[in-house]
Amino acid sequence: MKTALPQLGRRPAHRRGFTLIEACFAMMMVAVMFLALYDGLTYGYTLIKLARENTRATQILVEKTETIRLYTWDQINSNGFILKTFTNYYYPIDAASRGTVYTGTLTVTNTPLTTSYAGDMKKILVTLNWKTGGLSRTRSLSTYVSRYGLQNYIYY
Repeated sequence: MKTALPQLGRRPAHRRGFTLIEACFAMMMVAVMFLALYDGLTYGYTLIKLARENTRATQILVEKTETIRLYTWDQINSNGFILKTFTNYYYPIDAASRGTVYTGTLTVTNTPLTTSYAGDMKKILVTLNWKTGGLSRTRSLSTYVSRYGLQNYIYY
């Protein structure tokens, strides 16, 4: 005589598969996780692009101010020697795909100082503008140049 032992907690052999609701819920969970992963990757790449554009903008600003520091006092004060507007690119060497376009202005003004040497100094303001995905962005850098400053100590 054979007796069947009851198996607790197990379904009969003909009912061991997943139900339609369980399968749909699992597919929905996989889709949500995939979309979250995709959104996270997209956001990360966007942040990297913004950081690179900011770094390039800083490079352009520093390049312009360092060039100004090499000019003589007469060159800084003469009209037309320093270009007031300029254009630079994210990829300045590759003419085929230059990327983001940076437009800038360079302003030379008197200093707001009220000291005796205020006439021997100029304030240089470099402002840079560019667009990222329809959003206008701007950075600026200012410095002072004096008549008896660094440019007098350049040896040829």
